[in-house]
Amino acid sequence: MLRLGIDLGTTRTIVAAGDRGNFPVVGFTHLDGDMIDHYPSVTAEVGGRLVHGLEAEIAEREGAPSLRSWKRLLADAAQHEVLRIGTVEIAAADLVVDFLESLRRDLHDRSNVGAFDDGAIEAVVSVPANAHSTQRFLTLEGFRRAGIRVRAVMNEPSAAGIEYAHRHATTLNTRREHVVVYDLGGGTFDAALVHIADRRHDIRATNGVSRLGGDDFDAQLLAMALERAGRELPDSMRQRADLLRECRAVKEAIHPNSKRIVVDLSALEGDAPTEPIVIPAQEYYDRVRPLVEATLAALEPVLAILHESGDGDIAGIYMVGGASGLPCVSRIVRERFGRRVHRSPHPAAATAIGLAIAAAAEDQGEGVVVDERFTRHFGVFREADAGGRVTFDGIFEKGTPMPRLGEAPLVARRVYRAAHNVGHFRFVESGSLDDHGDPKGDITPHAEIVFPFDRAMSLQGAMATEGVLPIQRLPGDGPLIEEKYEVDAAGVIAVTITDLEAGRGARYVL
Repeated sequence: MLRLGIDLGTTRTIVAAGDRGNFPVVGFTHLDGDMIDHYPSVTAEVGGRLVHGLEAEIAEREGAPSLRSWKRLLADAAQHEVLRIGTVEIAAADLVVDFLESLRRDLHDRSNVGAFDDGAIEAVVSVPANAHSTQRFLTLEGFRRAGIRVRAVMNEPSAAGIEYAHRHATTLNTRREHVVVYDLGGGTFDAALVHIADRRHDIRATNGVSRLGGDDFDAQLLAMALERAGRELPDSMRQRADLLRECRAVKEAIHPNSKRIVVDLSALEGDAPTEPIVIPAQEYYDRVRPLVEATLAALEPVLAILHESGDGDIAGIYMVGGASGLPCVSRIVRERFGRRVHRSPHPAAATAIGLAIAAAAEDQGEGVVVDERFTRHFGVFREADAGGRVTFDGIFEKGTPMPRLGEAPLVARRVYRAAHNVGHFRFVESGSLDDHGDPKGDITPHAEIVFPFDRAMSLQGAMATEGVLPIQRLPGDGPLIEEKYEVDAAGVIAVTITDLEAGRGARYVL
């Protein structure tokens, strides 16, 4: 049995293993013979079929239609939403499974962990801290269907906090028991305040930006290069992919002493000159500074929790995630926070290493206890006054403790007399609430349910040809309805709606 930590990343999926107290990153043998320390999170269409990872990266370079950073789409996708790659259409849930099956095969055949008995894998896996229930379910179900047994699911900053405690244990003491994780990945930014005492990690606060990461820094570099060349962003998806791949490689090669950035625009088609474009490094840093400032703005509410409580001080701010390697990012963060900033020696792999440490500790009976919390507010918009208005009902507040692995689900119930013929539930998560308790800011709608309260209607009969049937008041007292919400240790939410008197109901995974 192979036990791993797997970080399913936006641009790169990284795997780490435990080896007698060491936690090396797993290498993959690329089709061109080179060993690389990641598995590309890319899918391409070749001859009417989808290929992933190592094979997809080669196919993309040869002009095959491809989709990079599809993990970003999971934040918006429903389980059965169809994505198109070249000539192939595939449901979001099936794409996750296909990719992870490819990863599983290549771990066996093309990685330096070597062939292993029966291809059996157990893993501790991660999700973005701000991932909503649907995204968490898609990820967890994807691993299961791909034949990888998930031992635990952690938020990415939580895993990075474990790696920090393993690497920087001497910075933690009774006065400084808190670590702030600054996680700037390929597609998302997450921040977390972690209280670490002995082997217990309490995630006290989280915040983040769901669509801010290395991809956006690449896009800004490409925009600058095109502006200097007097060219427009091409319509061709292949050219865009080639140009962004060039900008990603150039960006990742920038080091603290770089003075100039050279971008090759030869992927552009046409008669206009495509000489390499030279951009002063400082001009690029000035261009992307607002992106870094946006991460600091998201970090402030996390720091405020500690300042308001007066509960000690931070041992350090830990910078992880591949995009945190850009020199100007760490420079700007240090301008704000000084010497307490630590950068992981393996920023892109810190999450995977933390997951592998957690997996190894479980094997040795010394498991790390991680207390996760809701990273966003969860609630439902429902109809009122016979459809005349909509009200918001909060179910779980941001910061609500979640159950640990192996514990019973967290449960919340609503019991009421239905006033209308149907219930139209629109579930959302949000980063904050306004003064009236309504969601504001980064609002994510991720599930919609229509349940018939009128017993004359079937459970499948509440939808009209277009949208929901007209909402009408029921004569007299309506049925007694229970909504039962359950949250498991992975953060997946399910709701069971039951007509208690008629004994009929339905369960939905949100």
